[in-house]
Amino acid sequence: MKVNILTLYPEMFPGCLGYSLAGKALAEGKWSLNVVNIRDFATDNYKSVDDTPFGGGAGMVMKPEVLDAAISATWTGGPLYYLSPRGKTFVQQTAQAWAKESEMTFLCGRFEGIDERILEKWQIQEISIGDFVLSGGEPALLTMLDAVIRLLPSVMGNTDSALEESFSDGLLEYPQYTKPQVWQGRSVPEVLLSGHHANIRKWRLEQAEQITKTRRPDLWTKYLAHKN
Repeated sequence: MKVNILTLYPEMFPGCLGYSLAGKALAEGKWSLNVVNIRDFATDNYKSVDDTPFGGGAGMVMKPEVLDAAISATWTGGPLYYLSPRGKTFVQQTAQAWAKESEMTFLCGRFEGIDERILEKWQIQEISIGDFVLSGGEPALLTMLDAVIRLLPSVMGNTDSALEESFSDGLLEYPQYTKPQVWQGRSVPEVLLSGHHANIRKWRLEQAEQITKTRRPDLWTKYLAHKN
């Protein structure tokens, strides 16, 4: 997978993606990163990338001609996304879909946002990590890409890990335990010590269902609808 990122702060990348699974995968060429500084496409002596909004109001808006030049020089195909709090919410299913792409391009906004005409011209899809506002799209994109890269082929050592974690089957994950068997008077559930795989699977499913029902009734309702 090739990831193109248009940003005013190229030094923020790869950031956390340079470590652990994502960093190892980057070093091994399982994904590549092309970071583009939007300011390089400004045409005046001050390298201006923003201006005051029409209609008045606080803040500044990123200029369409600068963004257009940056996108034209970078985008060669594949999905084009703008990180925006008004976008569709990124979920695990989004990560699974993105992991199948060969190339993706992301535009990180700053200030009060970008000129709407850029979104219209390039048919850019807007994506969000939740109902809150950040100072820019970069932190949100780092989070999304971390979720995607770990799903790329052979990035995780055990492919079953992605099949048994939260959201993979519509449920939150069941509790996990490791050695020692007894810690500060708390014991590992007996069923996990039994070696009876069918009973273990049954227990894990029951635990996942109970946790989801209690903590995320919204997910529980979707799970029941899909199950039935």
